[in-house]
Amino acid sequence: MEFWRGKRVLVTGHTGFKGSWLCLWLQSCGTKLIGYALAPPTRPSHFELADAGRGITSIIADVRDYAALKAALREHRPEIVLHMAAQSVVRASYENPRETYEVNVMGTVNVLEAAREVGGVKALVNVTTDKVYENKEWLWGYREIDALGGHDPYSNSKACSELVTSSMRDSFFSPETYAQHGLAVASARAGNVIGGGDWTKDQLVPDVIQAFQRGQPVHLRNPGATRPWQLVLEPLLGYLTLAERLYTEGARFSGAWNFGPEEADARTVQWIVNEASALWGGGASSVTDRRQHPHEAGFLKLDSSRSRAELGWAPRLDVKTALAWTVDWYKALGRGDSVRDKSLEQIIEYQRLFAI
Repeated sequence: MEFWRGKRVLVTGHTGFKGSWLCLWLQSCGTKLIGYALAPPTRPSHFELADAGRGITSIIADVRDYAALKAALREHRPEIVLHMAAQSVVRASYENPRETYEVNVMGTVNVLEAAREVGGVKALVNVTTDKVYENKEWLWGYREIDALGGHDPYSNSKACSELVTSSMRDSFFSPETYAQHGLAVASARAGNVIGGGDWTKDQLVPDVIQAFQRGQPVHLRNPGATRPWQLVLEPLLGYLTLAERLYTEGARFSGAWNFGPEEADARTVQWIVNEASALWGGGASSVTDRRQHPHEAGFLKLDSSRSRAELGWAPRLDVKTALAWTVDWYKALGRGDSVRDKSLEQIIEYQRLFAI
């Protein structure tokens, strides 16, 4: 991770769950970090409890505010941009589809256009989701060349964000003209991330942990749904690896990249809850909520062969270990341990285990 020491990096969405973990990791690497996001989206939040804003330039502003975003790039002159700001919840997108599209589509337009107008950015990664694919409920993983789609507004807006990224890259940041513009642009698609410090509404693991903490059974909307589950540090390493290669080797690494778990770690919601219940102990349990709910995909997996072959990235922790680390984090919180210290401890252990 020595590459990141002293680099000027802008992270949009730095106050969110994944963004705050990324901030802590980059801080530990000595990165000159600029964050741009709205205030933390949940209370409590990992960003605040872990003091993830310590030592960074934290700009509280909306990614839809093009003038403010452009001013941030002009003032701080980042070399690398990791765009993670988003409305990221499927059920929330049904409640407010317009906002979802505004944030996820126009937010992406604004980031790319600001980078184009201001200049100086060498590598830009747009973080989207595994849900950008046209889900045909088939048994094999989706590859980067498969069709984009999205049934719900969240998934569809993220597919639109991918199309925006592709169009802007082809129009202004083409690999063929890299010598003239000097900016390599890519998108990153990951699975369902889990880890300590997530209190996002209507997300499985936060719902599970909060039910366990209250001593109540978890209510499951779709226990048979299968998703690719992974510890939050796994895709973050993918994003960092991709950004580094974009920076050092240029347009060769432009395009879309999957960062999903091993095939065996695509598990059902019920399996995740049963495993988490066993780890938590104390009689934790679940029940099926049989009320009518908005449509969500039933089966979804990613094929990350390209990232393995060309980036040398691969998932390192299986889903059982990812859940064990997650439960351990929340138990440490319950004991009153330092959230910052526990989070940095897991980052350091992850790097130690795999010599990163």
